[in-house]
Amino acid sequence: MRFCQLVLGPAGSGKSTYCTAMQKHAEAINRVISVVNLDPAAEAFTYNAAGDVRDLIQVEDVMQADDLDFGPNGGLVFCMEYLVEPDGLDWLKETLGDYDDDLILFDCPGQIELYTHMDVMKSLVHHLQSWDFRVCAVFVLDSVYMVDAAKFLSGSLAALATMVQLEVPHINVLTKMDLLNKSAHQQLEMFLEPEIHELLASEHNVSRFNKKYHKLTYALGKVLDDFSLVRYVPMNINSEDSLTDVLIQTDFALQYGEDLDVKTKDFEYPDADDEKT
Repeated sequence: MRFCQLVLGPAGSGKSTYCTAMQKHAEAINRVISVVNLDPAAEAFTYNAAGDVRDLIQVEDVMQADDLDFGPNGGLVFCMEYLVEPDGLDWLKETLGDYDDDLILFDCPGQIELYTHMDVMKSLVHHLQSWDFRVCAVFVLDSVYMVDAAKFLSGSLAALATMVQLEVPHINVLTKMDLLNKSAHQQLEMFLEPEIHELLASEHNVSRFNKKYHKLTYALGKVLDDFSLVRYVPMNINSEDSLTDVLIQTDFALQYGEDLDVKTKDFEYPDADDEKT
């Protein structure tokens, strides 16, 4: 059995930073976490990549192809669709190797449509599962932009759409907690365990738009509230305790370690002559 996380979320939300932080944290606790870049438009990242989709296909090459006419978004979608075709899957399977019981993070692109209504990532999930992977989705959101009710609802609905589309265990992580000031930290507390009624009545929700569409906003919020569908785990990359908490949540979602063999050590009985002395 093998384990992997699909690290998803909007562009600039901190997906690559999450992967880097988790890889370094794993080194500190004597675990091995590999990272594979699945963003064909990535320019740079700071983690040690076990694989890079740009070795297979790049957005720039697709955009410059004479027989294709794609912009940046269309080119990225083309690259991801190529990844789940036979040639792309052969490359990915060879890149992943056949080691057991390891944890792999897939640093995914930031185009939200790939997760909310397209079948590309869902197809990738099915192939990973067929290769004996347990898959968990980690949806990353920037905490800096999650300190008012409107943005909270927007981000939560995007996370919910991804959860429904992929149909795998799902964890929502709030990144960049280290960038929040004291006031923003206090405001964020109400979004970690949200009471939708309080959020809609808060001072952060007073605007002409929200007053006009209050019933719609209330209905959307009630869906999240009634079924407790979206909850967030805060992550501060400067805190080992915070990283440990996030890793525990993802391990639990993956049931990581439950099937691992118990490490035992043979007991050596003391020599009879030694007992006499």
